[in-house]
Amino acid sequence: MLRLKMFETMMSKNMFRLALLLAGWGGLGAGFASAQPVPAVKTVFMIALENHDWTQRVPEGANGRPSQLFGNPAAPFVNSLVTPGNPLSAQVAYATRYYNVSRHTHPSEPNYIWLEAGTDFGIHTDKDPSVKARNLFTCQHLTGQLNAAGIAWKDYQEDLELSHSVTVSASGSAGPVNPYNGTTEYFYAVKHNPMQFFTDTQKQNVYPLAKLWPDLERQEVGRFNWVTPDQYNEMHSSLPAGFTYHGVHYTGDQAAIAEGDHCLSVIVPKIMASAAYQDGGAIFIWTDETVSTDDTNTTLPFIVISPLAKGHAYASTAVLSHASVLKTLDEIYGLAFQTNAVPAAEVNAAGTEPNRVAAVNDLSDLFQTGVIH
Repeated sequence: MLRLKMFETMMSKNMFRLALLLAGWGGLGAGFASAQPVPAVKTVFMIALENHDWTQRVPEGANGRPSQLFGNPAAPFVNSLVTPGNPLSAQVAYATRYYNVSRHTHPSEPNYIWLEAGTDFGIHTDKDPSVKARNLFTCQHLTGQLNAAGIAWKDYQEDLELSHSVTVSASGSAGPVNPYNGTTEYFYAVKHNPMQFFTDTQKQNVYPLAKLWPDLERQEVGRFNWVTPDQYNEMHSSLPAGFTYHGVHYTGDQAAIAEGDHCLSVIVPKIMASAAYQDGGAIFIWTDETVSTDDTNTTLPFIVISPLAKGHAYASTAVLSHASVLKTLDEIYGLAFQTNAVPAAEVNAAGTEPNRVAAVNDLSDLFQTGVIH
């Protein structure tokens, strides 16, 4: 008990609760008897982050590039997840070779579109969706396929309620007090809300992030759930006054990282405490694009948290990209792989060919054997 008390005083309230939760589940993977049916992922929570490399050689400030996340003291929660032996890593697996989906897919918006449709259609813009911007699509895509299959999905967007329309971005400094960073700054960005770029799902099933918590309690989440914190809480932008985290005041990109890490440290334990997570749930922590190179010199953060993951901070060396995540979602929900055309110039990180959904690795290596079919 003395050791437990000492451990509690060293961690935030949410991280301590998460450690207790994991301590009871750490051996779950070993508990499946060979005669039992192989479990499957039932519910996915996609948490979107922004614009950071996993590891890179360029320090913060050099050429204006942001810092990496791996080993960064401004991201203690993220790093606890991928540290073997840390109680928070018990149900975690992560990628070490997750690359940009192509050498030409920037800025943010085309990456979000790619995760929905298996291509960016050659549109490289961050504009709100419109006919004029040529970024509205009618084609095969993930949530449209989920609709056709009768599979429930929901889209949770922080600060959505502060915009006059789901399809219009909104920012300012006179919003309500933010529950994650304590300021009145707000920033809803449609470019980080992929369903809004498809005519059949535009304005469908989209809610303020705050609705996720009662939905979890009432078991009313979808089987697929997209979660986008606002631009201050997804590591995109630094708050004007910086951010103090675990007693350290950060500014610039380090503040943006600390803001996002703190937000994750609050929302991830809440999701993990839910019945939807505990019964075949999976959390994908996803980052849209690197900020240094597009090739295999630079990797993106990608983390899976699940009772069905290999766990204990398993570090996968499989070559992965956004197309791999989409392929895995298709497999989980029994959907056809997307076959939308990929522009010929948008080749993979190795510079050889486009990342077409059917041809890439899925996320099987991050999960226990047989979980992803």
